[in-house]
Amino acid sequence: MRAVIQRVTEASVTVEGRITGQIGQGLLVLLGIAADDTQQDVIWTAGKIAGLRIFEDADGKMNLSLAEIDAGVLLVSQFTLYGDCRKGRRPSFIQAARPETAVALYESVAAELCGQGVHVETGTFQAHMDVRLLNDGPVTLLLDSRREF
Repeated sequence: MRAVIQRVTEASVTVEGRITGQIGQGLLVLLGIAADDTQQDVIWTAGKIAGLRIFEDADGKMNLSLAEIDAGVLLVSQFTLYGDCRKGRRPSFIQAARPETAVALYESVAAELCGQGVHVETGTFQAHMDVRLLNDGPVTLLLDSRREF
């Protein structure tokens, strides 16, 4: 499971002219699901997202988590995070999970975050989405449940 996490002042996702998810201060999470991801990846990824201390405290240090500042997550599915561009000029998405598998794991990440007390808004799975954000910092982090950086 891969996640691109951006600290935002606000973010929203629109599908066919209708806002499907919107947050104020918090995290925009672009989430890719691999073909071999499991519930273990869900638990690890959601735990990392919920626990990241990337919001500034009174001293200006990144020391606070989502819960500590009462912020939310806008969770957006993005299979292209598993695009392999090493060969040729057209990405291969063979490592990405099939939609019927990915949707269940995507929904599990949202549920796991909610279970940890995080307010979660979502995009629309398999839809063309317009994502808007006001990046705060900017602060952008990468998570991969199968790779140690």
